[in-house]
Amino acid sequence: MNIKKLRIVAVVMLVTLSFQLNAQERKSIEGKWNLTISQDGKQLPSWLEISHSGFNTLVGRFVYAFGSARPIAEVKLNKGKFSFAIPPQWEPGKRDMEFEGVMEGDQLKGKMVYTDGKTYDWTGTRAPQLDYNPQPVWGAPKALFNGKNLEGWHAMGTNQWIVKDGILASEKSGANLVSDEKFNDFKLHIEFRYPEGSNSGIYLRGRYEVQIVDDIQLEPASILFGGVYGFLTPNEMVAKAAGEWQAYDITLIGRRVTIVANGKEIITNQNIPGMTGGALDNNEAEAGPFLIQGDHGPVEFRSIVVTPALD
Repeated sequence: MNIKKLRIVAVVMLVTLSFQLNAQERKSIEGKWNLTISQDGKQLPSWLEISHSGFNTLVGRFVYAFGSARPIAEVKLNKGKFSFAIPPQWEPGKRDMEFEGVMEGDQLKGKMVYTDGKTYDWTGTRAPQLDYNPQPVWGAPKALFNGKNLEGWHAMGTNQWIVKDGILASEKSGANLVSDEKFNDFKLHIEFRYPEGSNSGIYLRGRYEVQIVDDIQLEPASILFGGVYGFLTPNEMVAKAAGEWQAYDITLIGRRVTIVANGKEIITNQNIPGMTGGALDNNEAEAGPFLIQGDHGPVEFRSIVVTPALD
């Protein structure tokens, strides 16, 4: 073989090796990751998904400590380091949030430049797979609200929640309310009403928000009535008029959720990809409480009943 042919073979081999190494790097960071951002003395749960698009491009989705899942147009990868940027959503300021990271062992770590220009560290672990039992054994239904007081619940901050005439109410924006008891798989029945234009939500295991919001006659969306915030869109809008009592019947087994709203099944056995904004944590393999959102607008509840799956 002459020198020219040897050079061509060598170039082809180098290109092939480079492509294989890049492919391995891409594959290693693909997937769903639960992030923890160390920001201003707090450990903020966040979520990242990285996937491939076509032959060489990486794309993704990101959930910050608040707000909905937002798309990442491109995750850039160079010599083991990856980076991406996303525009602000509900964050203060106008500059993009910028992320860079590396994979160390089976974890991710890196830095985030926030919309205020400050830099913070973050770490990430691969999101766990959650077992799905198609035929769980259900326990006895249990009322989480006794109709008399806040027993079994605690406010995250200065409490504005009251109980009057058998109704649990937040008459103004204030603290979120969290159940003392934690659950794995369950069926939940919850009845609620809100005034015109108000907004609340119920967090399953404290991690996945199902929207409670005045959206009558709007097209369904993941951020509107009955949606799993930013992830799952109902197949129809079934919200009643503000001031009327409404109900959700929610079944959560592993990641799979079914939501019946006002007697109609609007989400059927769908996987929740990861935590939604405002989650208490992203320790998805663990049991978690219910969280009722009280920091957006007035809302009332008259029945909260959970039926846990037996281990």
